[in-house]
Amino acid sequence: MTKNIMLTDRFISVVVPCYRDECNIREMVGRLTEAFQGITPNYEIIYVNDASPDNSEAVLAEVAKNNPRVTVVHHSRNFGVMSAFHTGMRQTIGDAVAVMDGDLQDPPEVIGDFVKKWLGGYQVVYGIRASRDESWLRKIGYYWFYKLWAEISEVRMPRDSGEFALMDRKVVDLVLSMPEKERFLRGLRSWVGFAQIGVPYHRPDRFAGKTTQTLWNYFSWAIKATTSFSSFPLRMISVIAVMFSAFLVAFLAVNLALFVMGVRAPRGFMTLLGLLLLIGTMISICNAIMAEYINVIFQEVKARPTSIVSYVLNDHRTGKPL
Repeated sequence: MTKNIMLTDRFISVVVPCYRDECNIREMVGRLTEAFQGITPNYEIIYVNDASPDNSEAVLAEVAKNNPRVTVVHHSRNFGVMSAFHTGMRQTIGDAVAVMDGDLQDPPEVIGDFVKKWLGGYQVVYGIRASRDESWLRKIGYYWFYKLWAEISEVRMPRDSGEFALMDRKVVDLVLSMPEKERFLRGLRSWVGFAQIGVPYHRPDRFAGKTTQTLWNYFSWAIKATTSFSSFPLRMISVIAVMFSAFLVAFLAVNLALFVMGVRAPRGFMTLLGLLLLIGTMISICNAIMAEYINVIFQEVKARPTSIVSYVLNDHRTGKPL
């Protein structure tokens, strides 16, 4: 029997959030285990159960019992996927940490390519969704989000990249040290800088079960990304204010000139109503933009923890051998 040739002997951690993924867990662990046969003999798989309402807790307990490399962290309630990533990253002990979705849309086999780039000197290696099994409507939404984000963001986040990535321990520690509660991992990952590179891959459809992401979820992520890494909407409020002020000055100047020339000002109830509705709409939009940023401030100043851990299975931080 020939011995597998490994890429490295350095320790690598994998963080996988779990929510409604009971049908994906065994397949994920199996494929990760197989993938690491050619990567490194030193690795751990950290599952974070974000209070999944299905049978994930029981499945994870069985997997952890049969595989000591699998650590399972249970949240006391559902805190959201970004909090799950944060909890998992705090649990890791690896020299590098890979983060990925739990529905197998992020193929475990790509981690080997990530590790090669990491060993070549890159501190962050992220996946680029070169193609995907999605509806045309979602593809259009993704395209316009990344296009608009590139224009307004103060951080250059790679287009068509998600959370799927491998980060050096130095980067992980820096991201964990950031005190903000409203966390957008791919933005924080880009913000820290260092040498970063993308690896293209095909993003397949969910392995099993139904997606938990709705149109509202995508809209919420877009707002979170914008309020976290762009002040452009706030600046647009100033631009709108200047534009309407200029319009008002011009309007008054025209009416004053007509009065001096003895020309009766034009009358029109619908015109006046339209202007009032336009101004009212713009005021509402400006208030909505400010409300989103105020909400972020409100969440931050409370300084509550991003998550609460209920219990841990196979805690590798205790120093027990894998």
